[in-house]
Amino acid sequence: MWSSTLTDQRAPALGGTGRLADDLWLIAHHEISGKPRLAPRAAGLGLAAALLAELALAGSIGIWPAGIAAGGRPEPADGLAHAVLGRVLREQHTVRDWLLYLARTAEDDVAARLAGAGYLDRVPSRRPWRGPRWVPADPDCAFAPVNRALAALDPARAAPDTAAALAGLAAACGLGPRVLMYAPPKARRGLEDAAGQLPPGLRYLITQARAEVASAVLAHRI
Repeated sequence: MWSSTLTDQRAPALGGTGRLADDLWLIAHHEISGKPRLAPRAAGLGLAAALLAELALAGSIGIWPAGIAAGGRPEPADGLAHAVLGRVLREQHTVRDWLLYLARTAEDDVAARLAGAGYLDRVPSRRPWRGPRWVPADPDCAFAPVNRALAALDPARAAPDTAAALAGLAAACGLGPRVLMYAPPKARRGLEDAAGQLPPGLRYLITQARAEVASAVLAHRI
């Protein structure tokens, strides 16, 4: 699992890290308590897809049905993104295989990155038999990614790829109702439709993530 050295130093303003997986993590957890809104498997798969989408949006990788290839852009400076890039370029596997692999630690990895940036605090549980948990440092900043996803639902303007990807990934892992409850009636275009403007590789990634989450949900019910 990727880890980050935590410090007491906080950013002067928490305006968002600009990273897709960070935003998805915050949408997937309560903005005050940090309580997860998704089952661990669904959250892990969604965040795994978001980590790959970050690299694709940055041009560091290309995503194809047959696998993942180098994209030609400089390597990311972010430690977690750099680690994920190194893994996916060292070995050739299908997108599905990478989702399953990265999902094992994605939730903890992204939480550690958010904590290092000042967005999460580690607090002890009220129940002694449970371990400590992550709690957002600022509820308003933790809620802000919902508004960034909503930007993809405005039919009057083209959404940035980051907003469209966030909306698509939120829908894929089961967070659609969480986002849409704040959308005005005239803006309630489907989250999947918002992702339709993305390049083919990102659309394929979101489709694969949706299929794996659906499969995980079904397996849990059986």
